[in-house]
Amino acid sequence: MEVTAPLPDYSARARRNVIVLIMAQAILGAQMPMIFTIGGLAGQMLSPTPCLATLPISMIVLGSMLTATPMSALMARFGRRAGFWIGTAGGALGSAVGAAGLYYASFPLFLAGSLLTGIYMSAQGFYRFAAADTASDAFRPKAISWVMAGGLVSAILGPQLVKATTDSLAVTFLGTYLAVIAINILGAALFLFLDIPRPPARQPGEVPQGRSRAEMLRDPKIAVAIICAMVSYALMNLVMTSTPLAVVGCGYEKANAADVVSAHVLAMFVPSFFTGHLIARFGAPAIMGTGLAILAGAGAVALSGVALEQFFVALVLLGIGWNFGFIGATALLSSAHAPEERGRIQGINDLVVFGGVTFASLASGGLMNCSGTSVIAGWQAVNIAMLPFLVLAGGSLIWLVMRPGARA
Repeated sequence: MEVTAPLPDYSARARRNVIVLIMAQAILGAQMPMIFTIGGLAGQMLSPTPCLATLPISMIVLGSMLTATPMSALMARFGRRAGFWIGTAGGALGSAVGAAGLYYASFPLFLAGSLLTGIYMSAQGFYRFAAADTASDAFRPKAISWVMAGGLVSAILGPQLVKATTDSLAVTFLGTYLAVIAINILGAALFLFLDIPRPPARQPGEVPQGRSRAEMLRDPKIAVAIICAMVSYALMNLVMTSTPLAVVGCGYEKANAADVVSAHVLAMFVPSFFTGHLIARFGAPAIMGTGLAILAGAGAVALSGVALEQFFVALVLLGIGWNFGFIGATALLSSAHAPEERGRIQGINDLVVFGGVTFASLASGGLMNCSGTSVIAGWQAVNIAMLPFLVLAGGSLIWLVMRPGARA
């Protein structure tokens, strides 16, 4: 049962919460690689034009963006558990509507299901913040990193479920969406074991504690953390969304696309076993900068050719770069605000992050299918589009660390 005031000793409870959140990331998180692997292919099958193939994935991210701030406010008032349960309900409902869209071959209905799935994606984004809620300053980077490491299981489980369910029913991909419904129903039980205190309820007429949203956004550490988190996540999504289309379009099998995505998601989460230690030793900005450099390397490999091995290497680098950039930014943000400010700034952070991801996923389909005369030209356009955003994030990070007396 959730309580309304923190207990004096967080260590045992923090570790218990991290275990619960790792399991949630592993089991419930499997639905995201599943849907991202087949979303573009299903969209290509249902959409009236190839340019809209990745629109279902864009709708998922849009749903996440639209619900990020309300989800943060809801958790601040009713607790993390309530928000996470709403997330699983959204995941199950979105998959049910998406399954109906596949069954009736209705692209609008499939898009509606994708939008609802964004509710789960939004809730999952708060797993990392929930890990920090009851953690000490020393344990916080490790807690965030270990929860993200739960994605290692989801990286294996999700694509394997795609392989097992893609053609399990007469309608292609219908079995996959039914499997996602089951994952959400079963995974919701994990949050019965979560023990994170709700912030004390604000009395009528009481002035909110902490800084306003505008004041927090003027904090250099917060501003740079949000920019780097947005760029890391958006660029990862930009390239990953187009990858199944590029792999299949270059003559490889759907199973090859699933394997590439699986390697990518593994690379997203395997580094989490040591990312927290690296942040604790070298600082969040150094790890964020390393992540941005690795993302640039992923783009360079992708531009060098379309052999299957190059897809694997590029997507592995993409995953590692995302891990360093995104977890580093999360750790920096978590260290830059007080507990009473978390409901305000975390919602803004995910609104900006998933706003950028929404734009990236919308752009991904257009760049991939409608910016050139061939699949290869489209794939090159996707990867070239990374450059200005890497410059933006890298420049902001350099500005932060070069500020007089800066301590990040």
